[in-house]
Amino acid sequence: MPHLPIDAVDHISRPIIALGRIYADGHVIDLHKHRRGQLISSATGVLVLATPEGRWVMPPQRGMWIPPAVEHRVHTVGAVSVQSLYLEPDSVPDMPKHCQVVGISPFMRALMTEALNLPLEYELTGRSGALMELIGHEMRRLPSLPLSLPYPAHGALAARCRLFVQRPGIHETIDDWSRALGMSRRGFTRLFRRETGLSFVAWRQQACLLSTMPRLAAGEAVTTVAMDLGYENPAAFTIMFKRAFGHSPLAYLGLRNTAPSTVRREA
Repeated sequence: MPHLPIDAVDHISRPIIALGRIYADGHVIDLHKHRRGQLISSATGVLVLATPEGRWVMPPQRGMWIPPAVEHRVHTVGAVSVQSLYLEPDSVPDMPKHCQVVGISPFMRALMTEALNLPLEYELTGRSGALMELIGHEMRRLPSLPLSLPYPAHGALAARCRLFVQRPGIHETIDDWSRALGMSRRGFTRLFRRETGLSFVAWRQQACLLSTMPRLAAGEAVTTVAMDLGYENPAAFTIMFKRAFGHSPLAYLGLRNTAPSTVRREA
C-alpha cells in the first residue's frame, strides 16, 4: 500500500482524513506540525510525544490528541501500529486546545478502523458521511487521562526539569532544586506551582512514573526500574503506580494486545 504523509493529501476537501502506519521500535519523528488536528491511537507499543510545553506518554489502547499547528516530536517504544484521524480545525468544535492522552473505547477504535477502510475522497452523504459525523460526536466524549507532564516556561527551571526527566529520581528535594537555581525555598515553590500548575512533589512523582512506561514496554524488569528511581523495593513502586493510575504497571500497559487488522496509509 502507498505511504502517504498527511501533507500529500491535506488538500483533499474532507473534514476528517483517516491514515495509518506501522512504526518500528525506536522510530523517531522529528519536530513538526500539522495544519489539521490529529487523533492518534495504537493497540501496541508506547508512543512518547514532546512539545516545548510538556511531555505525554501514550500506552497501548489509548489515544493522543494533538491540536492544529502544535509543534511536536514523537518516538516509539515497541512496534506501534498507528491509526490517525486528521481533522480540519473547525470540523469538530470544542476539542481541547492542548495536547492530551485520552481513553479510546472499543466502539471508538472500531469507528477509526472503519474510517481507514473508506476512500480518501469518501462520499459526504450516506454511510460514509454518517460514519465521519459519528466520529466527530464521539471525539468530544473522549476522557482525558493523567499521562502528561507540564514543562515551565521559565528558562532555568525548564532546563532543570528537562534534565530531571533524563535521569528521574524520587529522592530529589525542593531544597536540592532551590539551591541549584539560587532561590529561596519559598520563592521556588511559588514559582514551580505558578509555572506548572503542580507542586514540586506531585510533578516529581508524575515525571518518575511516566518515565517508567517506555522502559517497561521495552522489556525492563519492574525491579530494575523501581530501584533506578530510588524506591526501596518493587512493591513500593507498584503501590505508587497503582495509586496514580488505578492498575499495576504491567496491567496498565497491557502489551499483549494485538495490532489493528487494517493499516492502509502512512500517517
